[in-house]
Amino acid sequence: MAAVPRILYCNCTYAQIVPPEVKEAVLRKLCESGVAFDAVADLCEMSARQDSNLQQLAASGSVKVAACFPRAVKWLFAAAKAPLPQDGAEILNMRVQTAEEIAAALFNPSLNPNVPTGKVTAADAPFPAMTSL
Repeated sequence: MAAVPRILYCNCTYAQIVPPEVKEAVLRKLCESGVAFDAVADLCEMSARQDSNLQQLAASGSVKVAACFPRAVKWLFAAAKAPLPQDGAEILNMRVQTAEEIAAALFNPSLNPNVPTGKVTAADAPFPAMTSL
């Protein structure tokens, strides 16, 4: 039997790019549900600090992330040296989805992986050639 995906909720405290009513409703639904979840103040800030908690989450087997655009979340984890598994992460976008859509996906026991593929990661990218001025 597959493990229940861990849930990560980002409050987007510093960038404040998620509509407040959406993130408040999602957090309220999570708190009322009794389901275990991790809430963080700001995923961008954690990525900048290369927080080891992101590495633990990425290695947990499966995770659902309520945050921002999937491509942004993918790169935030990659920048923290914690790449999300292609088949083990579902990213829910609080910038464009409703709180009801996000809650339904978070509480659904199945995982619908949607980490963007086909892009070169920072580790794979060639260094730019140095040019003289």
